[in-house]
Amino acid sequence: MSIETAKPLADVVAGVKKTFADKFGAEKFSAGPQCVTAAPGRVNLIGEHTDYNDGFVLPMAIDRQTVVAASKRDDGRPVVRLYSMTMGGDAELSLEPDGAELPGWAKYARGVIDAYREEGIEVPAFDGVIDSTVPLGGGLSSSAALEVSLALAIETLAGVSLPGPQRALLCQKAEHRGAGVPCGIMDQFSSALCHKDHLMLLDCRSQEPHMAPFTDPSVSVLITNSNVKHELTGGEYAERRQQCEAAAEALGVKALRDVTPEQLAANASKLEPLPFKRARHITGENPRTEQAAAAVAASDWATVGELMYASHAAMRDDFEITVPEIDTLVEIAREIGPAGGVIGSRMTGGGFGGCTVTLVRTDKAEEVARTITERYRAATGIEPTCFTTRPAEGGRVLEG
Repeated sequence: MSIETAKPLADVVAGVKKTFADKFGAEKFSAGPQCVTAAPGRVNLIGEHTDYNDGFVLPMAIDRQTVVAASKRDDGRPVVRLYSMTMGGDAELSLEPDGAELPGWAKYARGVIDAYREEGIEVPAFDGVIDSTVPLGGGLSSSAALEVSLALAIETLAGVSLPGPQRALLCQKAEHRGAGVPCGIMDQFSSALCHKDHLMLLDCRSQEPHMAPFTDPSVSVLITNSNVKHELTGGEYAERRQQCEAAAEALGVKALRDVTPEQLAANASKLEPLPFKRARHITGENPRTEQAAAAVAASDWATVGELMYASHAAMRDDFEITVPEIDTLVEIAREIGPAGGVIGSRMTGGGFGGCTVTLVRTDKAEEVARTITERYRAATGIEPTCFTTRPAEGGRVLEG
């Protein structure tokens, strides 16, 4: 089989609870955790790098989750102790930030704790165990899944419940502060707010999500991981954001959301070549995203496919965030084409590796995955991983 199947959420929860009992149970009156929370990764069907330009995105949650099991500490020490089953490591975080050096994954946790404390929420000392089935470094928002699931655990233990958008914004703040990635709101809003069997058309200026049904069983979402490492802390993401902000300033607007492709073309002389190219992607991506949402609602799959390929070309040529391996995956999907069951394909996520998202006919998904795997392996020497997903539910408290 070319398509990987998701580990059942119940099995992930059981594993986290067992590990919690093994790690911390002897110190508790009860070996079980006081709460268990889960939050999904996401895949973005279209609308890349538009979120921090006040534009539109069209993501959905995937059926890969990050799960947290946690209990308050009762020894008076103002610390949070965490164990990551995914990373195989421990971290101890003081509730009063002390500048201690932390492993990469724990910096996201540090960011969440600090964001909640700054919001005036009294974060209790607690112990927690984390596990995840969201692929790491694949552009599927494993960091947002960690942030949202940990945020839900903190709220549960603190006896508060924030509105979903507020929770998502605190988690975005955590990523900015903890990991140093100046991301937009899409990842955290997707992990916190998406609905099962729906895409989310998110207006990133008004921060209003509109749920669009995606229930057609004849169409599936195939995610292919290039297994080329996806890292956004090397400065490329921040650089693209700065270039977009420079373009908006030169054009005299708050954000590139306010510029149409026609207006950009008419004012090209105001921009240096590089900011112009970045702006050309954004000003084209926003209408593509709105058009794609309407086409999905109308089951106009041919139009959806054309928009996905146009989006990928702009990311490759104007935004310059793809890599040869990702371009190869998209070209293979295009060559398979509608006759072979492929509707459309594009890179998804921040770029520089990671995954492609491909809409496929469900009855041909396995065959498409097999062909992509064989051709990609032959072209690059790299073994990709493929899985299909239905739109999944956003972050939630499972127990507690």
